[in-house]
Amino acid sequence: MNFLSITSSNDMWKKVSQFAQNCSWRAGKSLSQSMSDNIFSDWERVIVALHENDIAGYCTVAKSDCIPNVSYTPYIGYMFVDEKYRGQHLSQKLIFYAISYLQTQGFHQVYLVSDHENFYEKYGFKVIDKKMAPWGEFEKIYMREI
Repeated sequence: MNFLSITSSNDMWKKVSQFAQNCSWRAGKSLSQSMSDNIFSDWERVIVALHENDIAGYCTVAKSDCIPNVSYTPYIGYMFVDEKYRGQHLSQKLIFYAISYLQTQGFHQVYLVSDHENFYEKYGFKVIDKKMAPWGEFEKIYMREI
């Protein structure tokens, strides 16, 4: 498995955007739109897990996430692993790749937003806040020292 952190100048950008658009997770369409609109700037990246030429999963590192009016940054977001690659600890590998990248950018904490129970805790994240998301459900904000 190879991991890449990509920007819009990377040859994989459109392929990853199309993969996100067509993946089984509804938030993939939102990521695809953000990639098409090229909202990523500075150090923000899409991180891709590749098995040979297949996209196995992705996540993002970005200044903000879906919860408005909070000062937390940076975030790991849009975590997705394709069904045929699940059970191989790819989420963990994507998280650690993202953390490694963020450390090179000078960050000492990382955040993520999720409603998953007992998933991100095993990777060292702790719930630090709970906020209403724009779609009307409460989401937990996690933090991890890096």
